[in-house]
Amino acid sequence: QVEEELKAAWSQQAGQLQEMGHRECLLRSDVQRAREQLESFKTQVMQVCSPSAAGSMGKSITEQQVIEKVREISDENQQSREREKTLQKELSSRLTKEKEVSANIEVFTNSLQKLQ
Repeated sequence: QVEEELKAAWSQQAGQLQEMGHRECLLRSDVQRAREQLESFKTQVMQVCSPSAAGSMGKSITEQQVIEKVREISDENQQSREREKTLQKELSSRLTKEKEVSANIEVFTNSLQKLQ
């Protein structure tokens, strides 16, 4: 009876090992698919960020290169926003000066008409 129990336990453990092996194979497949998706994503990001760089780098794009390119674009975006704010202030200032000049011209014109 002990022998039967040992055989049953052995059989059960063999089945569990086989199931674990199957799961490991599935996990490896999932990991490989995730790696391929990551590489594809990195390539797509680089193509959007820098088409010429993506073409020359091909599949050897590193996460660091993607991060650096995204940072570079973010910095450029921030600089553009700051430049836009500066230009808005300049425009507002010029409009204010234009209104002042227009008001002065109107006063001058009215004064000329009174003198005539």
